[in-house]
Formats: sequence, structure tokens, C-alpha cells
Amino acid sequence: MWYRLVATAFVAALAAQAQSLTVKQLFSFIQSSVQMKQSDKEVASYLSKAKMSEKLDGRTVEELQALGIGPKTLAAVRRLSEESQSLAEAAPVVEVKVVPKPPPSSEEQAQIIGEVREYALNYSKTLPDYICTLVVRRYVAPYPGGKYGGRRGDDPSWQLANTLTVRLSYYDQKEDYKLILINNSPTQMDYNKVGGSRSTGDFGTMLREVFEPATEAHFEWDHWGLLRGRHTYVFAYHVAQERSQWHVTSDQEDTIAAYKGLIYVDQETKQVLRISLEAVDLPPTFPVKQASDTLDYDYQDVGGQQFLLPLKNKVIINGAQFLTRNDNEYHLYHKYSAESAVQFDVTDTPAPLPDDKGTEAPKK
Repeated sequence: MWYRLVATAFVAALAAQAQSLTVKQLFSFIQSSVQMKQSDKEVASYLSKAKMSEKLDGRTVEELQALGIGPKTLAAVRRLSEESQSLAEAAPVVEVKVVPKPPPSSEEQAQIIGEVREYALNYSKTLPDYICTLVVRRYVAPYPGGKYGGRRGDDPSWQLANTLTVRLSYYDQKEDYKLILINNSPTQMDYNKVGGSRSTGDFGTMLREVFEPATEAHFEWDHWGLLRGRHTYVFAYHVAQERSQWHVTSDQEDTIAAYKGLIYVDQETKQVLRISLEAVDLPPTFPVKQASDTLDYDYQDVGGQQFLLPLKNKVIINGAQFLTRNDNEYHLYHKYSAESAVQFDVTDTPAPLPDDKGTEAPKK
């Protein structure tokens, strides 16, 4: 039986606790996740917390598979089907035609991009002077399909290499990084000389370079989104190599990469809540085969006022045999002063942010 259901989001309930689902609810959730382009891993993770309240038969599993779900989601659905065989048959469902919400008109899209460009180009100028704690958790993994990484298509086997705790000061529109702890042990080492992958310039550089007129980024509509409870416009974009300012560096080699990505724009404020970058067409002889960076912004209190500031970003570099991943998190924002910089006292690394802080949910 083919079910065509109104797209309804069950992500929050599934993420919070084990959820008992009817066949209709499961179908609606899967359909929503496909429409909103959730990752296979995320959907499978949500379903791992679910159970069925009625029998999920093999034909319905085939219909779910036909929606375009990934292998991890399919495995989770088959588990639900196996576990539900002793339950009562699902009641017939009245077919309902899904009418997707149309995208903004081309004129509205152009207006939104114009407002976001003005915001992005002036973002750094609107920020106060402040200080925060940057935690950099650096992971490595053998490349799946390579000599050491298992089968192609498997998830990387990430291993934590080290954790850096950094005092990050933002003063007079300039960033200053001072390494405080390595694996919770005090250090005097220079942050720029610690080796390995590092990330700087996340307080406005990424935004500005994408939206500068000289970059000539091409924008197009992608989808409606819901990020940390805020409704968003999501645009895809592309920057040609000859217009790019993004340097990808490996040891002593450096290249300027073309790149593409997504921009998540708050529907209410027209501010950017997330920006992602992915390198395109890196030279075949260059040691780095893939590079990506995803930066999330969230509202933070600084001196009694709310500012949209970096929350976390994830940088992934794919070499010939190994992958590296930096999970950067920004904690404990407060107003900068010379005294606060001198008295900065972090003796323990803050705990990781909750997973849902960086997860896009289907829009309700």
C-alpha cells in the first residue's frame, strides 16, 4: 500500500526518548527527512530510539526504501519491521496528497540575498570586544577504502588525538589566540606552532569572503530549514576558483580552492545561522583530496546584550590515507577588558556541547 502523508516532524520526540510509532507516523517521519535532506546517519540515529506500536510489513518497508532512504536508515527500518511482527496489523490509511511549501519567488530570493550580503559585510563591525574559551578537539581516522581504513563507504573510525583549550580574545575587530591547555595540562606553547590542523578567522571572515561583490558567488534556492528552533531559508552557493580567497594548506603546499556550500538564513532577522564550505576540484597532485568547514552561529550574552556569535564549527580534511577532523566549540563569552585578559583562568576544559546544537531538524 502506498502512503502519501502530510510531512510531519517527529525528530524532537525521537531524539529525546524512545518513541512508539504507528506505521503512518513512521512513514511521515521518513518522508519528511527525505524532503528536508537530513543525513542518513542522523535519521538512523533517531530511529534507533524508536519502536513500533503496530506491525510494519515487508511491502511498507519496500515503499519506504523507494523514497530514497540511505543504507543506515534502511537497516533501522528493517530492525523495526522484525521487532514488530508480533504486533497487530496497521489500520488502513487514507491517502493524502502532500503539497510542499513553495520556495520564495525569484524577486524575494534576490531581496533576501541582498539583505544577507549587507549583514555579512558589516558583521564584524557590529561586534563588541569580548573574550571566550575555544575548545579544539582534534580527531584522526584512516580513510575508509584505503590501506588502513576498512571498506569504502564505512563511517570513519575517529580517534581523539588531542584537545586544545584556547583563550580567544576579540578586540578592535582582531582575533588573538592564546593556548592555555593541551589535554587539560597547562602549556606555554604558541598556538600557531602547536602543529596539526587549526582554524582561525571564524568571527566573520568566512561570511565576508562569500558575500563580497568581487567573489561573484552564485546563489540558488535549496530548501526550507529548521535550525536550533529557528525557521530558515537555505541557499546553495558556488565560488569559482579564480574568484576564491580560500586557501587549503598541507605541510608546505598551498592552493586556492573553488568551493561550494549552504547558507542558513534566519527568516525573521535575515542573519546567518550556519555557513558551510566544501572545496571543489582540488588539483589531482595536491595532498589534500577533500576539505570542508561548517560554522554555526548562536545568540550569546555579552555584557547583558545578545549577539550572534560562533557556537561551533567542524573542519574535515581528507588526505591520501588519513582524515583529520577538528571539532571547535566556543564557550564562556564575556566582555573583554585588559583586566579580564590578565585574569583569564581556565583550569579545566568545558564539556562538549549537546549534539542537537548542530543538528538541522525537519520543519514542522
